Amino acid sequence: MDRENVSATLTIAEPAARVFAVLSDPTTHSAIDGTGWVQESADRAPLTELGQIFRMDMYHAGHPDGDYQVVNKVQVLDPPRRIGWLTGQQKGDGEMEFGGWLWRYDLVALSPPQTEVTLSYDWSAVPPHIRQRGIRFPPFGPEHLGNSLRHLAALMGARSDRAR
Repeated sequence: MDRENVSATLTIAEPAARVFAVLSDPTTHSAIDGTGWVQESADRAPLTELGQIFRMDMYHAGHPDGDYQVVNKVQVLDPPRRIGWLTGQQKGDGEMEFGGWLWRYDLVALSPPQTEVTLSYDWSAVPPHIRQRGIRFPPFGPEHLGNSLRHLAALMGARSDRAR
């Protein structure tokens, strides 16, 4: 772990384009999430453009509301090699505020059709006013990223089985 970024890498026995298609589908994110916090996508459209907003319904026992919703803004999009988004919230006045943390997947096509997938969580752009709230970064244990990648691999395997 570097000071303001954590990552994990796993090789998945699927072509990069298929892995990217799953990652760009917000309806799969709850199945991929390694914490169990992501409950369901509130937006069902595939992620296809920079700046695209998508929302996720969340649950965390440590959150003041328990159930809450996050907004995500696509920040990195280079099919089928990279996809990433900033996470934030929509304030009462409708304005969106992003906290400066970025989720990013980097995909490297390997042969035979396999993909090396690196999941990163980067909080280096979190501004001082958010850091002063006492939020711990990262807000999850070190196993989360690896769990997420294993869930992605299992989901890819289940989709391959259905396709056969």
